[in-house]
Amino acid sequence: MILLKNGTWIDWQTLEFLKTDLLVEEGPDGKLFFSPDPAVKVKVREIDCTGKLITRSFANGHHHAYSALSRGMPAPRKKPENFNEILQSVWWNLDKALDPEMIRLSGMVTAMACAKNGVTFVIDHHASPFAVDGSLEILAQAFEEVGVSHLLCYEISDRDGTEIAKKGLAETAAYLQKREGLVGLHASFTVGPDTLKRAVNLAQKTNSGIHIHVAEDKSDEEDCLRKYKMRVVERLASEGVLQFSKTILAHCLHLDDRERGLVEGSWAWMVQNTESNMNNSVGFFNSKGLGSRIMLGTDGMHSDMLRSAQSAFFAGHNFDNIDYSETYRRFRNVHHYLSENGFSGDGENNLVVLDYQPPAPIAKDNFLSHFLFGFNSADVCHVIADGKLIVENRKLTTVNEEKILEAARVQALRLWRKMK
Repeated sequence: MILLKNGTWIDWQTLEFLKTDLLVEEGPDGKLFFSPDPAVKVKVREIDCTGKLITRSFANGHHHAYSALSRGMPAPRKKPENFNEILQSVWWNLDKALDPEMIRLSGMVTAMACAKNGVTFVIDHHASPFAVDGSLEILAQAFEEVGVSHLLCYEISDRDGTEIAKKGLAETAAYLQKREGLVGLHASFTVGPDTLKRAVNLAQKTNSGIHIHVAEDKSDEEDCLRKYKMRVVERLASEGVLQFSKTILAHCLHLDDRERGLVEGSWAWMVQNTESNMNNSVGFFNSKGLGSRIMLGTDGMHSDMLRSAQSAFFAGHNFDNIDYSETYRRFRNVHHYLSENGFSGDGENNLVVLDYQPPAPIAKDNFLSHFLFGFNSADVCHVIADGKLIVENRKLTTVNEEKILEAARVQALRLWRKMK
């Protein structure tokens, strides 16, 4: 067990402040004990948290670990002129080149970055069309080696042919037999009728849900109207995608009023990915008419959820109805998604200790201002996942970060050569 001494606890839901010692029990169902009785003798690891803040750790609602080795890679020979060209010349070129070792190190690098940023749970959307078999288990083991919990899916798509789509379905089915996960789909414009129907049937059979990109670019809507004479959310609703409380719709930028009503009236959750949308010049998220089931993600851009929240807030000034409390609510909504759907790995003994030294007082009534304008990942000092210390004094305790990064650089060069 871990004893956090002399810290200031911030309740992640009520934002109440409490100066206390905090005993953290290990395990997926581990509990927290405030101001524990010193007479109770248990074996503990003491950590001095004087002057530090303790609160629930963070979670990422939509990530792409498969892109982890892309940072610094050469630009495509022809500059992409629209979103579809970005996909074809960059990301679909990259995912075709991945092999098992690249996938493993992509997972390790992503999990390490998450942990050091205070993120102990990741919902990930994976793609490796020429290394499908076993890819989800490789990722799962990489995350677990670092100590980060996960909810994975494989990005099933017809873009590389129906045989690879069938492999994606088979990989998903095999993975869901032994682990928690979701049924992943790329997007409506790369998923044909048969594949979509098979994916929904698999989600029903496994008591899972669909994780899919929705109207990230206008071209997704245009394709759907041309092929199916309906808009994207109408198509998904007609095929049963929205019936699952575990379904995640990523992006949702270009929805009309009818689509927004369908989403709000469904069980589905949405994930906002502000920085990725800005990077791809596809538009800005607007929550109007979508309801309250909105989470935040990073879409593979990075692993820093504090940064994601701040970007959502700043962009939202011009494109969304979002204030301090709504930003924080979206930031924390992923915990509600996981809890309400019975997923494990995001219990109350997942904590972050922040060495945040504000220039002005901090308390319940002004916490959200500090959250948006003060907190950053450099403040993350210690991270506890499932009651285990995975980051201590800003250093990983579970793996050798230097050796993993060295190996990742070798694989990144291999990946870039294959992409050429």
